[in-house]
Amino acid sequence: MARLRFHALAEASKRKPVKVIEDSKRSVLFGENVFNENTMRQYLTKDAFKGVMSAIDEGTKIDRKIADQVSSAMKEWALSKGVTHYTHWFQPLTGATAEKHDAFFETIGGGMAIEKFGGNELVQQEPDASSFPNGGIRNTFEARGYTAWDPTSPAFIYGTTLSIPTIFVAYTGEALDNKTPLLRALQAMDSTATAVCKYFDKNVKKVTSSLGWEQEYFLIDQALAESRPDIILTGRTLLGHSPAKGQQLDDHYFGSIPGRALNFMRDLETECMLLGIPAKTRHNEVAPNQFELAPIYEEANLAVDHNSLLMDLMGKVGARHHFKVMLHEKPFAGVNGSGKHNNWSLSTDTGINLLSPGKTPMSNLQFLTFFINTIKAVNDNEELLRAVIASASNDHRLGANEAPPAIISVFIGAQLTKVLDELENVTNGKLSPEEKTDLKLNVVGKIPDVLLDNTDRNRTSPFAFTGNKFEFRAVGSTANCAKPMKVLNTIVAKQLKDFKIEVDKLIETKDLKKDEAIFNVLREYIKASKRILFEGNGYGAEWEKEAKKRGLSNNKTTPEALKVKISKKTIALFEEMNVMSSVETVVRYEVEIEEYTKRIQIESRVLGDIAGNHVVPTAVRYQNLLIKNVTGLKAIFGKDFEKHAAEQIQLIKGISGHIEGIHSKIDKMINARKKANKIENIEAMAEAYCFKVKPFFDEIRYHCDKLELMIDDELWPLTKYRELLFTR
Repeated sequence: MARLRFHALAEASKRKPVKVIEDSKRSVLFGENVFNENTMRQYLTKDAFKGVMSAIDEGTKIDRKIADQVSSAMKEWALSKGVTHYTHWFQPLTGATAEKHDAFFETIGGGMAIEKFGGNELVQQEPDASSFPNGGIRNTFEARGYTAWDPTSPAFIYGTTLSIPTIFVAYTGEALDNKTPLLRALQAMDSTATAVCKYFDKNVKKVTSSLGWEQEYFLIDQALAESRPDIILTGRTLLGHSPAKGQQLDDHYFGSIPGRALNFMRDLETECMLLGIPAKTRHNEVAPNQFELAPIYEEANLAVDHNSLLMDLMGKVGARHHFKVMLHEKPFAGVNGSGKHNNWSLSTDTGINLLSPGKTPMSNLQFLTFFINTIKAVNDNEELLRAVIASASNDHRLGANEAPPAIISVFIGAQLTKVLDELENVTNGKLSPEEKTDLKLNVVGKIPDVLLDNTDRNRTSPFAFTGNKFEFRAVGSTANCAKPMKVLNTIVAKQLKDFKIEVDKLIETKDLKKDEAIFNVLREYIKASKRILFEGNGYGAEWEKEAKKRGLSNNKTTPEALKVKISKKTIALFEEMNVMSSVETVVRYEVEIEEYTKRIQIESRVLGDIAGNHVVPTAVRYQNLLIKNVTGLKAIFGKDFEKHAAEQIQLIKGISGHIEGIHSKIDKMINARKKANKIENIEAMAEAYCFKVKPFFDEIRYHCDKLELMIDDELWPLTKYRELLFTR
């Protein structure tokens, strides 16, 4: 292992920036390998183009005859670009993407063959549904499942394969992917938000949810990464002493981008442009070798697909540049981990951002309606929002003074807090003409058109309003954005549905004008949601105490957080909004709780292996060298040898103590794991791994990291943090 480490260092030291050829005009490359609207206009008949656009804009079904025309056009376009295969590209409950490539090639007899791709191949395929996570609804002998074309996300070419974004469902109809529930949630949002918009503008026919994600990641030299079994098998370092210099000087954040990293970014951005991913921003992040990429906002479904595609791309492009791209939320102890901020907003087909104040009091009232309803939705479902970001990897990051805490709260800034306080004091019931004028001018009318800089940012807030959008900051860097977007759009859609019912009821039963009814309902929502609003330091211990008084949840671990996913309230919510059936909801809980257990189990095994089979033997070897040295000193100095070998003797004793500590803790961890493995209930097993097995990780690591400082550098088997984080 020591030889492997030094070989890896030697390889890394030879790395030179890979030359990247890129077109200086990104707009020329943008969407070149995407079967987008522009390409469809060139290849589709008028009827086929109209059919596809109708499916995208209005959700209408595509006729099989139209599908045949579309598939033929896709094939001709793909063949013209050297494509040989096609695949249904989908997002199973692994959180990653999946694909099975089939050739356009088909034999026709007589020793001849043709390129074939028909409507049936475009619309539907049949991957094995039992081999993906399914929560027990598919047995091994019940393998049938279906992928079905999602025309709202355009097909694209990567390499020599035509990739067709699809949903993935079981033979029995249940969704086995992340895309299907997201599409349903977006439909629910469109329906309820459009109905509320008609209070303010009868011309609104569609409301679209938009998403702008920010992807953080680490770049590590590939040779160095491959010298660490923990990085390869778990995605993070389970051992490693912090280097003398980490991020304490704040000199990496927004600093000059290193040459190798910059060439990787340029290459990645070129691939993004070709695939229609609107990459816009790149910069150094806080930790050494940590970076970020952010795109321009897009429709949420497309943005989710693009982020999933990007995470695949990063690994492939990284390999070309001899980089290991690390997306784990906490790959290195002692420096910041990585998140994926989800910036979310709503817009109408008339061009209005519903979370951006307009120039008139009436526009501001529309803004306040969606703004306050979103806050109310978060208040009523804060525990579910915490659950949707729960994972074994994100547990390391939440609340670690680098990311939002596990307590969900909403930050809106001083100015809007004052506006809500004033609106809360609106007179009950009917308003006089003077009161209406005063309200619109003094409360609603004084919100400026642009709120982007009306207050300081609060990086400790999990859910912050940032001027014309809400930023869900607690999402983990490995997460599939479909999961938080599914929940956020569902809870806000449900809230808007309830809001309209209440407003209409007041108009009908209390003889109130529309504005009066809206003001009355919003006022009650403000009162009911005050507990979720927090402007202070989310990292402080005082906030934990205050949050508890307010009745907010503080589920710090994944097993605790996930329980709400199968509560009666959650199941009823998804069923009412036609996002997921009770079976589909329970399936996801079981998949996620099982995944948590397996990840901790894998980490436990890897840690035991590295500590017991790499660290301890190295420590014994070095200890033997010290003993030989002490024996030699005794032969030279006789009875006085101890004063000449005092440090060596102390080191020998120290090493022995740490070796004993490692063996003791590994044995206890293995016994705890054996007991956990016998538990049949998946929830109880996850809790056993969380509270009985995982605590040994830090104890074993403590002894290993101490040995790293004691043992000769030339003997140490693992590539060190100073080498992983600072090799260019």
